[in-house]
Amino acid sequence: MKLSYKRTLAVGFAFFLICAFWQAYDSIIPKILTDKFGMAQVWSGAVMALDNLLAVFLLPLFGAISDRHNGRLGRRTPFILIGTVAASIGLVALSLADNMQLALLDGRDPIEVTKENPQILVIFMLILLLVLISMSIYRSPAVALMPDVTPKPLRSKANAIINLMGSAGGIIVLILGMVFGTGKPENARMSYTGFFAVVAGMMIAALAVFMLTVREKKWASEAQRINDALDAETDKTEKAPAADPGKKLSRGELKSLVLLLASVVLWYMGYNAVTSKYSVYAGAVLGLDYNLTMIVAQAAAIISYIPVGIISSKIGRKKTILAGVVMLGGAFLFASFMREGSSLIVMNLLFALAGIGWATINVNSYPMVVELAGSGDVGKYTGYYYTASMSAQIITPILSGAFLTYVGMETLFPYAAIFAAAAFVTMLFVKHGDSLGEKKDILEHLDVGD
Repeated sequence: MKLSYKRTLAVGFAFFLICAFWQAYDSIIPKILTDKFGMAQVWSGAVMALDNLLAVFLLPLFGAISDRHNGRLGRRTPFILIGTVAASIGLVALSLADNMQLALLDGRDPIEVTKENPQILVIFMLILLLVLISMSIYRSPAVALMPDVTPKPLRSKANAIINLMGSAGGIIVLILGMVFGTGKPENARMSYTGFFAVVAGMMIAALAVFMLTVREKKWASEAQRINDALDAETDKTEKAPAADPGKKLSRGELKSLVLLLASVVLWYMGYNAVTSKYSVYAGAVLGLDYNLTMIVAQAAAIISYIPVGIISSKIGRKKTILAGVVMLGGAFLFASFMREGSSLIVMNLLFALAGIGWATINVNSYPMVVELAGSGDVGKYTGYYYTASMSAQIITPILSGAFLTYVGMETLFPYAAIFAAAAFVTMLFVKHGDSLGEKKDILEHLDVGD
């Protein structure tokens, strides 16, 4: 059994466009809210938590709906198609609403302008709501597609490719940010229409490649036959209760699922605080363009995804995740001491370490969750995973924003390091969801088949 890199890369275009969107969204929306509308960090954090609040309800819903859908294009593809087109249009519309506020600023205090013209903020928030609903339509279906078309033992390696594609989407958007100058302090009140239009075009292009190359129904059917054969072989030896659809988890598996989801909550509490506030923090505390250091982190993640997938297949997902949490938490801890004028080399090394740590966690955490799912429940368990991550991302922008507003901007990285340490503790007690594949020569891992 070998992973088809061609198929996995094709499926990965769905994750590519998701990550391209969220990189642009997480980088620019906080700047618009603070620089153009004059919001305090705590209220900006509340707005940034909105997508995650919606996701808690909508991601499991659309995940479950896509589980039951069985159209001509498959279970997941129709949701990816509709959601991407709607989100791309909405992204450009957001910049047009932002331009309305920009036209009124003309050097004035953004708080005063917003008080005089609150309708512009209302329009911006309504468009934002529609964009976030559009993203929710296809986020769970897009992520659930990988385990649908990939045999269980190969999911960590496939997830490495999927996350590599996502990181590629993110890093391209960061490079575009440098081209458009979105991170320069003097461009705090620039128009983002051109930037958002290019990002939206990139999403549509990725969607076109996805639609032309992915054959969801055929690939899912082939993967299901392999999984059925593996389950039948397991039944002859030591049966795994959660492998069959419709059957309940054992007590030990349920405990592991709860602890695993708790770990997801905790590391997202730390990680999302940084991603949602770093574009503002970089200018205020470090005195640099946020795009550059984020590119370093994304590049390190891209380089590490495939090696991490191979390593996890040899030593197991849990051990690999624990190593990743240590790297992530350590990077956040040492970044706490960085200030304007600190060594750029050290700063970049810390961001590279954080990128590798996050890649190590991401490659293995989602496959551990869906490993516990029955073959008919992958969408539902994908919803569980995203409910956990989104719940954290509802709380952490507001909570970290409160610390930044009322205690000081310098609290960002200590805050993130504390939650990473807590995630390490909960992850230690997870006993199920690991899947060690057969040991193979490294060339076999890199074999490309279709």
